[in-house]
Amino acid sequence: MTQTPRTTVIAETWLELGNGVGPLSNAAGLPLARTIKLVLDPLVLRPAQRPHLGHALLSDDAADEVRERIRAAAGDLESTAAWFTMMKSRRRARRITSGSPQDLYFQKAYELARTAGEASEAAADAALDEVHDPGRMTAADLREFLAATAARVRAAIDEAWGDAMHDAVEDPDLTGLADELAGGGFDAFDRAVEAGEGSAAGRALSAPGAARAAGMTARDVPVPPEVGEQASKANLPDPFDRSILERLFQQVSSLGIQGTQALSALVDDEARRTAAPWQLAAEESRLVMAAGRAALAGGAAGGVLDARWQREAFVRRAHRMGTDAREGAREAVMRRLWARLQGRELRRLPADATEAWDLIDGATRSVILDRRDAAKARMGRA
Repeated sequence: MTQTPRTTVIAETWLELGNGVGPLSNAAGLPLARTIKLVLDPLVLRPAQRPHLGHALLSDDAADEVRERIRAAAGDLESTAAWFTMMKSRRRARRITSGSPQDLYFQKAYELARTAGEASEAAADAALDEVHDPGRMTAADLREFLAATAARVRAAIDEAWGDAMHDAVEDPDLTGLADELAGGGFDAFDRAVEAGEGSAAGRALSAPGAARAAGMTARDVPVPPEVGEQASKANLPDPFDRSILERLFQQVSSLGIQGTQALSALVDDEARRTAAPWQLAAEESRLVMAAGRAALAGGAAGGVLDARWQREAFVRRAHRMGTDAREGAREAVMRRLWARLQGRELRRLPADATEAWDLIDGATRSVILDRRDAAKARMGRA
């Protein structure tokens, strides 16, 4: 087996991306050292989670994976470059001189590329305000706020759950919707939004065992969440079992929340969200969850997702060995999809028909990549 220097693999693949990533490149067109340190490694390649991608010399498989990840992120990287350029332009216009633009803006530009679409002056100004404002709320601030207001937050949760409809209803069959989304169609999604079918599917989870089967809770039926005192990214419960703190602590720093009043509003919104169908606020988000569940259950959409799994060597190898590399994967995809939709709602970026399938497919691909990494790690230890 041959081995290739990691720097060579990154450089050669980066050159394929062209002029669109120029602001992230040096005079030779190669990624800046800070591009690798702040963007490629922590946000695209993630060697901390995938140690086999962090070695100085890469095996053929690892080199191919590095190339695949960089190529797959090409659009995000081009958009990152555009956002970085816009932020630097607005920085000059506002005569901001503190800090290194690359150190301060590279990761924020990548976040905006993934969440905010095309670069704009207004959004860049808001991002600069967040980066340069030391008064924005952090996870520590959230924890302290919840500790000081636990009784009030508990009352807000109980009020929201008291007003909600928790009787199970008939679960709509959304197989046709999922199949249309997988085929690039949008009409059925818009009709289903108007009919409230995502909400109906969410209320059907009130039936005993239904939410657990969907991967949303470890309980027989969902219950109101706790306010929360501790949270750990490495040990998060299922979505419906998370406390208010666990639902918000990873997001609050990046939301640009300023002041106790704004933080209180964020917490109140989340308390209400926990009582909504699928514990999501927007009908579009609820419908994406319901369509994702339908897609994962079968049909033409299920075939598209299944093909992703079948292309993976670790899945075929597990099958030959009589094991199931996909055990629990359906629930894992649902949990990943929920987290992405909840995060979008916190940023006021509701999904629409054009994004629904990308969200479902993206959550599936994310779980596949995680399991591929775990399988490679096991093989390496063996």
